[in-house]
This record gives sequence, structure tokens and C-alpha cells, in this order.
Amino acid sequence: MKPVEDASGLTLEWTRPDLSPRFVYVWRSGQELEGKKHKFFEGRTSLFIDELTTGNISLKLSKVKPTDEGNYRCFIPALERQTYIQLVVGSNVVSRPVITLTGIDEAIRGVVLQCESTGWYPEPEVFWLDGEGNLLSAGPTETVRGPDDLYTVSSRVTVEKRHSNSFTCRVQQNSTNQTRETLIHVPGT
Repeated sequence: MKPVEDASGLTLEWTRPDLSPRFVYVWRSGQELEGKKHKFFEGRTSLFIDELTTGNISLKLSKVKPTDEGNYRCFIPALERQTYIQLVVGSNVVSRPVITLTGIDEAIRGVVLQCESTGWYPEPEVFWLDGEGNLLSAGPTETVRGPDDLYTVSSRVTVEKRHSNSFTCRVQQNSTNQTRETLIHVPGT
């Protein structure tokens, strides 16, 4: 949201309505009112001060954490203007899935494969595909949330060695548009 005028003299309030106190950043009388800010955001929020004269009232949030995810409101009381921004937080440390052979199923002449991937936020989905790209039926995905709020996911599938012995584990998080996948080739018996 950009006002049509110089914003340096205006009061600007960036808030997150689900928090108490709700203030993320308050600009009044040409300075930040740090005492109003929620403790979660201390030392992490700022404005582009040099650009206020051209109407840029964007909030800069540094050291972003998963708990920063949510709806933010920007309000300019003098102009009675407001807008809402939704912040979706994703992880930039996701690992490529690691596939291991964990067992043999003699009854169907198949193998049990396990896939694991770490460092995800929000929680991703795990899919297994055969060599032709068809979705395979797998067991439930196991999910562990670590102390850093990042998720580790693992999934097992039992596959028959038939036409194609290639299998792919795909881990994806749609809201952050992240996908990682690994292909394994299981030699025939």
C-alpha cells in the first residue's frame, strides 16, 4: 500500500491482529515507537526510512522464523487507509530425499523402500512414483517436528519388481512451491 504523498510525517502502524500486543512496528512523529512493539519482533523490523518521502511504507522483517507466519495489517490513521498482507514462511534448508532399501518382501518378490527428508516448513507431503510416473500406494507418512520448528518426514513403500525397477520419492510443499525428489533403481533378481 503506497500513499499518494510523502509518508515520513504520517503515523504508520504495522500490526499482527492475532498477537497481544499486536504492534509489529509503529512510526509516529518521524520516529519508531519501540516501546509499543511486541517482544517477538524486537530488533527485527524496520521501514525503508530513506524511501518514506516517495511513499514506500513497506515493512522489512529480518531473521524470519516459522512463527512469523500470519496476517499483517498496515494502517495509516490520518488517511483511514489499511491493507492486509499474508506472510507464508518456508524453509530454505530442505534436504533432498534419501532413499534406503530397508527390507525384502519374499511373498511378492518385492522390496521395502524408505524415504526421508529434513528441514521442511510448513509440513510437506510425500509421494512415491513408479518408473512411468504413476502414484504408488504407500504407508502413512511419519512426521517429526524438531526444536527449530522444522519438519522431518519419512515414508515407506513396498514395491514389486516388474516392468520398471525405477522409483521416485517426491517431497513437496505446495504453499511454498518447493519440491525435492530422488530416483532409485532397484536391480532385478
